[in-house]
Amino acid sequence: MEFSGLLLLAVFFFLLALNVPISFSIGLATLVTMLYSIDFIPAATTIAQRLAGGINSFALLAIPFFVLSGLIMGQGGIARRLIECAMALIGMLPGGLALVNVMSCTLFGAISGSAVAATSAIGSFMIPQMEKKGYDKNFAAALTGAAATTGMLIPPSNILIIYAIASGGVSIAALFVAGYLPGIMVALALMLVCAGYAKIKGYPTEDRLPLKIVAEKVLAAVPSLLLIFIVIGGIIAGVFTATEAGAIAVIYSLILSVFFYREVAMKQLPGILLKSAETTAIVMLLIGASSAMSWILSYENIPQTISEFLLQLSNNPFLILLIINLTLIVVGAFMDMTPAVLIFTPIFLPVATELGMSPLHFGIMIVLNLSIGLCSPPVGSVLFVSCAVAKTSIEKIIRPLMPLYIAMFIVLMLVTYIPGISEWLPKFFGLL
Repeated sequence: MEFSGLLLLAVFFFLLALNVPISFSIGLATLVTMLYSIDFIPAATTIAQRLAGGINSFALLAIPFFVLSGLIMGQGGIARRLIECAMALIGMLPGGLALVNVMSCTLFGAISGSAVAATSAIGSFMIPQMEKKGYDKNFAAALTGAAATTGMLIPPSNILIIYAIASGGVSIAALFVAGYLPGIMVALALMLVCAGYAKIKGYPTEDRLPLKIVAEKVLAAVPSLLLIFIVIGGIIAGVFTATEAGAIAVIYSLILSVFFYREVAMKQLPGILLKSAETTAIVMLLIGASSAMSWILSYENIPQTISEFLLQLSNNPFLILLIINLTLIVVGAFMDMTPAVLIFTPIFLPVATELGMSPLHFGIMIVLNLSIGLCSPPVGSVLFVSCAVAKTSIEKIIRPLMPLYIAMFIVLMLVTYIPGISEWLPKFFGLL
């Protein structure tokens, strides 16, 4: 049993080192591990069954819908309106442009459901603006990458849907609602760092706008922000499921971007649909391959072994949860969120529930933890996009990233050890 686990890890990381796509690395590592204890025909048959069965879920239909709506809104002039709204509301505060960056990334990430899209859309405008006003370019790039990850927690979030599947049935509606407070806390923590950084560096504030202009900028952004209220309000009220909410999000984003804002032309839709299909295919292949890996992990009793080891290591819940968090921090630095959630949820969730943590609470913790990994070198995808937009290198943004990283880690610790942060809203709405 111990050898099979080591074999799985060795083959997986060897293939990653060879730059094999992660879904193929997962699938091939799973096949090699299966062949250690199962004949080829049943092993191959099992993988094929798990690949098909892993994506045979009604809840997963929400993912292509939210991917498509995010892509449509990403090209529909949403980012500019959100930035102008944030500028009007908080631009006059200390570190105003930095605060606007955080708020814009948070709002756009929540609407699009993509940290990479938020980094690209907001960063391409805000990073040059911040540099023009005297902000350090590397700090601006680090801030954009860190702030964009908040969209992973604030719904609609594809990764929360994936966790719901991996955990064996946690309510998607409850997870969506549970993500609000932690996501807002991360944004506020980043804003505090920005305010302190601006005070120390003496960065300028923006001029206070007349109330009439503020009202105009806010009203211009309201149609975009309504998507969040429509999706979450409908789910909480029981009007539609998360999957149906995804379809409604597509219809709303089409109407808004094509007919209301008129910034997406009909001739652009085929390209957007193709990109949506490509993204969905990648995600679904990852889910199917990870489902096969989860099967071999369960077959070899690896989650049970790890659970027993951690529980024997200490009877202190604080220490065990800290070990889990530190492990996931390291994992997040080398692995994308989707496979990490699918692989490590069945490993660590039994340990967390044994310690009295609810599956919903654990889900918010693991998503927040792995969100930090999105802006962690060497693999953090958001970090690479932010560097590309700012025309800088990862080495140069690590130093300004550290205080932001620490702020996010502090929020992670608060979310880990205070269940009410994740569970209060779902309980309030009767979802938990």
